[in-house]
Amino acid sequence: MGESIRIEQVAFTYPTGIRALRGVSASISPGEAVAIVGENGAGKTTLARHLNGLLHPTSGHVLIGDWDTSKHTVAQLATRVSYSFQNPDDQIFERTVRAEVTFGPRNLGFSADEMESAVQDALSQVGLLSEIDHHPYDLQLSQRKLLTLAATLAMRTPIVILDEPTTGQDAPGVRRIAEIVEHLKAASHTLITITHDLDFAAEHFERVIVMAGGLIIADGPAHDVLAQESTLAAALVDPPQMVRLALALGFDSIPLTPEEFVLALKNKSGRSS
Repeated sequence: MGESIRIEQVAFTYPTGIRALRGVSASISPGEAVAIVGENGAGKTTLARHLNGLLHPTSGHVLIGDWDTSKHTVAQLATRVSYSFQNPDDQIFERTVRAEVTFGPRNLGFSADEMESAVQDALSQVGLLSEIDHHPYDLQLSQRKLLTLAATLAMRTPIVILDEPTTGQDAPGVRRIAEIVEHLKAASHTLITITHDLDFAAEHFERVIVMAGGLIIADGPAHDVLAQESTLAAALVDPPQMVRLALALGFDSIPLTPEEFVLALKNKSGRSS
């Protein structure tokens, strides 16, 4: 499933004169799970909004499969890329939960049966099926965030972008989002998240892109990138908890999950005895 993504020397300047991207290049293969991290203002969301045509490069090109995004409408790109916004209130506009989640599939031309199946499945995944006839603004902020995720899932696009998916979620909410991420990966969707939650990124994303000042300053396997303390410091983000602890203890290998940490600790203890 999916289309490749090619970002070729993309620069972008807002009408205010702010240079948000300064010549960014990257390629993402179908089925990859990629986390984009960095401080506020690094250019993460600006870059992601180029992938579905909400923004067009000042210079350079973005290609989704064989489509140059500057030559296609947002509606056309919505058949390939869906996007869950950081702030759900920037995305929600319908009067019921059902209508909100139905909007995307209807505009993509789903049949009535396909639409109903997509809506039911998406709301079940995020735990909001019981709220289907409620007004979105009767929901708590964390639930509205899950609602926008459901609206994204219902579109069943090959490429899914999640902007700060864990923000405002309690522990059960984060676990639910983690399950959804793993489900999307298992179904071979291309998955991109923008996040400040490096622990979440470490546990669920195999590749990490680090941005700072409108540039990509690191890009590679999560185990490699998330162990680069100086690079992460330049992006004003801290390594994940497991990485910080492993570095402090002088581990040879860098664990990203608690399970990997326990295994690394056992190996270290075995060599020491």
